[in-house]
Amino acid sequence: MVTPPNPFVRAGYLLAAHTPRQLPPDGGFEVAFAGRSNAGKSSALNALCQQNALARVSKTPGRTQQLVFFELPPHEGKFLVDLPGYGYAKVPQDLQAHWQAFLDQYFRTRQALKGLVVVMDIRHPLKDYDRHMIAYAAERGLPAHAILTKADKLGRGAAGNTLMAVRKDLQAQYGDTVSVQTFSGESKAGVDELRSVVAGWLGIGRPAA
Repeated sequence: MVTPPNPFVRAGYLLAAHTPRQLPPDGGFEVAFAGRSNAGKSSALNALCQQNALARVSKTPGRTQQLVFFELPPHEGKFLVDLPGYGYAKVPQDLQAHWQAFLDQYFRTRQALKGLVVVMDIRHPLKDYDRHMIAYAAERGLPAHAILTKADKLGRGAAGNTLMAVRKDLQAQYGDTVSVQTFSGESKAGVDELRSVVAGWLGIGRPAA
């Protein structure tokens, strides 16, 4: 089997939006990435695109405070969207409320949004924020894909047990609209599976021959 070329390798920063009017035109295809602070979202985006610093990895939780858009040349109108991280973010309550209202509007009205990747630390999966984001996708009838990051921190047996438990939980509520996998930004385990899911939603890349 031949590994297809990575359609994300040329991904680059386009813009960061703090308000709805700063968003790019609502056309084309977008896949959003959500995750609690320190879940490994930036590392997952970097691994997906085979870049070291596309999404900045910060030791300060909650650093992402805007919707950050990455374009994917030569695929015009195809974008990855990095959503604000929550959890340990030490920000004023009114700013948290602003983000919540902005995200709510984005999920309810954005026609370009084709799918949601929810990034969870395999040691702390399915927190309230994770469930809330998956519910957003379900309400819109969008597919969601949960990745259990930092899988290298657990033994294979423990990681497999967590994967099965999370998959059972989500499928009981959402059926086949939510898929789940293990992932490691450190070892790159699971990156091909993630790449395949996201490329499929965006309609780019070719299946392996």
